[in-house]
Amino acid sequence: MDSFASKLIAWHAVHGRHDLPWQVRPTPYGIWVAEVMLQQTQVATVVPYYERFMRRFPTLEALAAAALDEVLGLWAGLGYYARGRNLHRSARIVVERCDGRLPETFEGLLSLPGIGRSTAGAILAQAHGRRYPILDGNVKRVLARYHAVEGWPGEAAVERTLWEHAERHTPTARVAAYTQAIMDLGATVCTRRRPSCTMCPVARDCSARQAGIENRLPVARPKRNRPRRTATVLIVIDPDGRVLLERRPEQGVWGGLYSFPELPDGEDAKQWCDRKLGSRVSSVEACDPVPHSLTHFDLVLVPLEVRLAGSPNRVGDGRDRLWHDPETAQAVGVAAPIAAALRRFVHGQD
Repeated sequence: MDSFASKLIAWHAVHGRHDLPWQVRPTPYGIWVAEVMLQQTQVATVVPYYERFMRRFPTLEALAAAALDEVLGLWAGLGYYARGRNLHRSARIVVERCDGRLPETFEGLLSLPGIGRSTAGAILAQAHGRRYPILDGNVKRVLARYHAVEGWPGEAAVERTLWEHAERHTPTARVAAYTQAIMDLGATVCTRRRPSCTMCPVARDCSARQAGIENRLPVARPKRNRPRRTATVLIVIDPDGRVLLERRPEQGVWGGLYSFPELPDGEDAKQWCDRKLGSRVSSVEACDPVPHSLTHFDLVLVPLEVRLAGSPNRVGDGRDRLWHDPETAQAVGVAAPIAAALRRFVHGQD
């Protein structure tokens, strides 16, 4: 075992995190769920979602048997919703093809939707003690600083270099402890801003620290102009106070979740309600825009509150559209901005 790995393992034994919910009673299924949730999301955010998710779906079979709406309902607010859809799809694949046992081979895990090289390695290392390197965001930061790797880690050549370092440092023994240690070091000590180098067990050998460039590495993603998109959405309210929600396509923004219907360009709200619902409109009122930043662009929702004069004659097939009663708990998944808009415009809450 090289000194880098041994120092991290010794540090983690004293200073690392040992009581995360997926660590207390570790199972391959629980570790898989946690690793998927932790993709691009911090531990503090994930913990309450993980606990609720595992209470409802304590086994892989329970997850596979659930409806997608229920899965996405528990995922709502966590973001990156393709992760939830892929987790659900993978669970069904494992039940159908693998007798309900999560694959224990690297290739088997990679064949499942939503599992890449680092996630597969993390599952095998932590659940089975198998020697596979990982390279999530925290690990990239640690290795980029320790080896003074220049360039943005999202570039193929830089990422390839970081994988080489990850492979070299991963020990053959105590792999699970090392894997958790390097993730914890990046999350709690070698942080993005103001790293606590005086608390780091490998600071003495860190090339970035020695050169005084630890705050510059890893190199940030090159700046680019973020596209801005605007969408007009309809907050359609029937005479009983129910609000119309519509499932979004699986591909694209908030795929598979429910949202307010989007008004096509060139059509007004009254025409839409007549065409889609067979109902007359008593009033249309513009609401304050709702800005929201997504991964690749900024989105501005322009809501129109539409009051129906009578009960709708058509509501679709019942699966793609539904009427939400504000007095009852939301039973399907909605994105955080839509949930906020429901509270603000329908419930009257800020």
